[in-house]
Amino acid sequence: MIISLVVAVSNNNAIGKNNQLLWHLPNDLKFFKNTTWGMPVIMGRKTFEAVNKPLPGRINIVISRQSSWHADGVIVATNLSDALKKAVDTNCKKTFIIGGGEIYSQAMNMAHEIYLTRVDATIEGDTFFSELDEHKWQLTSNHNFIADEKHVYAYSFQIWKIKP
Repeated sequence: MIISLVVAVSNNNAIGKNNQLLWHLPNDLKFFKNTTWGMPVIMGRKTFEAVNKPLPGRINIVISRQSSWHADGVIVATNLSDALKKAVDTNCKKTFIIGGGEIYSQAMNMAHEIYLTRVDATIEGDTFFSELDEHKWQLTSNHNFIADEKHVYAYSFQIWKIKP
């Protein structure tokens, strides 16, 4: 199974603050939805609680260390390894890790590809994504977009693949 990370990061690799996104970019939300549609998405409990509901059209797997934690419409896993096993059980060829920071850190050495939205701004955050090691990762796709009336910041949709 291909393990993919999906993340939006600022120039300083900030991804969130106070368990919230740092920007609202409608095209990024569409990109995220289209990329992950029909596939399992794995997230930490705090990320799930920030979204506040299962993402429609996807199998939602939520990681929580709290054995009594549950939510309607999600599969609960106790750790990333358990979550990945549950994703394999869905018979999907790909699964997406969608946050938060701790889950991304744990998954970084297992991932095969990263769908990264680079937001052209330096924004204060309290949660950060790891710096990509260009000896390990190769940029295979990059599409740039300018700021406009719906998008406060310029941004790029990038795909990074693990080097063979």
